[in-house]
Amino acid sequence: MKAYRFITNGDTSEFCHRVTEALSKGWELHGSPQYGFDEKHGVMRCGQAVTKETDVDYDRDLKLGKL
Repeated sequence: MKAYRFITNGDTSEFCHRVTEALSKGWELHGSPQYGFDEKHGVMRCGQAVTKETDVDYDRDLKLGKL
């Protein structure tokens, strides 16, 4: 199965750490990072899609971050 995640966070170093952690666990970047203004909270938000090939069968209750 090919797993897909979209990692989001504020425009802080925490976002970079979350993406770096995913990469260190075998996830691969998928597309370009996204960047947008969150009007409700008045901050910039970042997002990055990542994918990973895995032998696990798909299950809706699967915790993708644990792969």
